Amino acid sequence: MSSSPRQWLPAYLGTSVAWGCSFIFIKEGLTFLTPFGVAFGRCFFGAVTLFIIARATRNAWPRDPVVWAHLAFVALLINVLPGILFAVAETHVTSILAGIANALTPLTTLFFMTVVFRDERLSREQLLGLVTGLIGVLVVFGAWHGLGHNPSWAVGALLLSVILYGVTFPYTRRYLTPRQLPPTSLASAQLLLAAVMLTPTFLLDGMNGHGVTWRGGISIILLGILGSGLAFMWNFKVINLAGSSVASTVTYLSPLVAVVVGVVVLRETLTWYQPVGGFIVLVGAALGQGRFKRRSHVS
Repeated sequence: MSSSPRQWLPAYLGTSVAWGCSFIFIKEGLTFLTPFGVAFGRCFFGAVTLFIIARATRNAWPRDPVVWAHLAFVALLINVLPGILFAVAETHVTSILAGIANALTPLTTLFFMTVVFRDERLSREQLLGLVTGLIGVLVVFGAWHGLGHNPSWAVGALLLSVILYGVTFPYTRRYLTPRQLPPTSLASAQLLLAAVMLTPTFLLDGMNGHGVTWRGGISIILLGILGSGLAFMWNFKVINLAGSSVASTVTYLSPLVAVVVGVVVLRETLTWYQPVGGFIVLVGAALGQGRFKRRSHVS
């Protein structure tokens, strides 16, 4: 890519911060919303944000019913279910742990791309990356003394969320990306579908009865606008200007942001093995993406 880092670095850093802060926004939103309410709020405000952008850039929504069917499935797997699961987990685990667990996404994506969808053949480096990532997961959760203070169902919710993310990316790559539709229109339609799916649960059990706080309300709005809206646009800008390889490294920075914000803002406790395990997970992701191999070729 010939683009200067000055053109894409602000968007890159903005994406890292937005996705890294998402977990503290979820935690704050839970002060007055149930997990269903948090999931609905982020999808609703994200859909509104991207709809405005799509209209401003004159990107119309898809017209093919098949595309809408694929988008509905993707919305279920990447917005609805993980949105609920991450919020459910954060009722009992820290935003730090949720942010570190999210770093598993490149590894689950790699697994489904190579083993399930078979879009790529599993190489030695990718297998090593998956094994290294698994070791990192065990370290993150302190497997040598059980799960510590983390309920097994909360840990399971986090892991199921990143597994669903892993399914979604190769599915999108196979059934939606080849259609070459505007990303903004696809994303706004996808979030609209997610918000519609979550509306009944929000109406039935969206508020927890503790009363809306200004901090919680702003957090949900920012979660939707930044985490589910603008960050998507910024990420595509980085892909276009710097390439998907550079854009994918956002995953390495967002957990660091989640840890720093969780410690500084929420005063959450950070055990020694969480960042160590997170680092091992990121090393596994880098191995799976062949980053060390590419560096050795350059040298």
